Amino acid sequence: MSLIVFGCSKNESDETDERQVMKHHELRPFYHFTPPKNWMNDPNGMVYYDGTYHLFYQYYPNGVNWGPMHWAHATSTDLFHWEDKGTKLYPDELGYIFSGSAVVDKNNTAGFKSNADAPLVAIFTHHQNFGGLQQQSLAFSTDKGTTWVKYSGNPVLKNPGITDFRDPKVIWYEPMNKWIMVLAAGNKIKIYSWGIMVEYGNVRIYLN
Repeated sequence: MSLIVFGCSKNESDETDERQVMKHHELRPFYHFTPPKNWMNDPNGMVYYDGTYHLFYQYYPNGVNWGPMHWAHATSTDLFHWEDKGTKLYPDELGYIFSGSAVVDKNNTAGFKSNADAPLVAIFTHHQNFGGLQQQSLAFSTDKGTTWVKYSGNPVLKNPGITDFRDPKVIWYEPMNKWIMVLAAGNKIKIYSWGIMVEYGNVRIYLN
């Protein structure tokens, strides 16, 4: 009696590649990004620009438990293999760096552009270390996300007296040439738009 064994359709090189990935991530999720070490939580500022996916995330670089939040950065060209880019936004006198979003300002509406690359702009919540005041701030990159500068006029949206006022999500609404922001505000959401240009030196900020 003969025995016929059918194999799977993967070739040997595919299996070798998967084994290498699994060996590298043997105590980590197979498909999901994890930082080299220490605490992470909310993903932030997921954006695609010039062939690269950018992922930012809440990060505490000094321990495995929640602490003063930073934004760290990773990039990928296929959403499977990730390259750690380190910590990009650090707490400052306005507070910790809480959740937010990032956009490609292809029309240079904020005026941050300094070379051929479209600026990347991060919109995030500054969370006051003592008292818990939450306000919205900006940072920008003119070198495809390698380095980031916080806007000198932060916060750009001050707290109107709401305990939870955070997590801005921003899109460009082409039909009205406006930026639209959705923001958690207590047990509701608030929607803001920026469409009228105001000059601050060399920077243009759009207000309602």
